[in-house]
Amino acid sequence: MGGRNIGVAVDFSSCSKAALRWASTNLARSGDQLVLLHVNNSYQNEQGAMHLWEESGSPLIPLVEFSDPHVTKKYGLSPDKETLEILAQVAHQSGVEVFGKIFYGDPTKKLCEAVDLVPLSCLIIGSRGLSTLKRALMGSVSTYVVNHAACPVTVVKENM
Repeated sequence: MGGRNIGVAVDFSSCSKAALRWASTNLARSGDQLVLLHVNNSYQNEQGAMHLWEESGSPLIPLVEFSDPHVTKKYGLSPDKETLEILAQVAHQSGVEVFGKIFYGDPTKKLCEAVDLVPLSCLIIGSRGLSTLKRALMGSVSTYVVNHAACPVTVVKENM
C-alpha cells in the first residue's frame, strides 16, 4: 500500500520539526507524498501572489522550489536550514515526494480545510505543551485540529 498524502503542520518551530521527524521516520514510505502545511497568520502584504491563494492556499510547491529563497519569498515564508535538511533526507532515503502548501489566515481553520483541499490521508501536528491555564486562555491549535479535522490526526510532543 502506498500513495498516501501525509500532511505535516509546520511553523518551523522545534515542536513542528519534531512532528516532521516523527512523520518521516515512523509513517512515510516509498510512494507517499509528504505535504508540509504552513499557515501564515500574519501576512500584511497588500498586493502580491499570496492574495490569490487566500481561500484555497498556494499550489503544491515541490521540494526543489520550496528550498529556493526566491520562490519562498513570493509565498511570504522562509524555511530554516534544519527543516530543509530533514525534508531532503526523507525525500532521498525514503523515496517520498515532498511538497509544501501555504495557507493564509487562522491556523486552526486552515489546517482543517487542508484535509479536504489537498486531500490528506492523515495529519501530523506538533504540540507546544502549553500549560492548562495557557491552553484555556489561548486555545490550542492541536486540540482544535484533533477535534475538527476530517482525517486521523497524530499529535507529536517535542520531547519524544
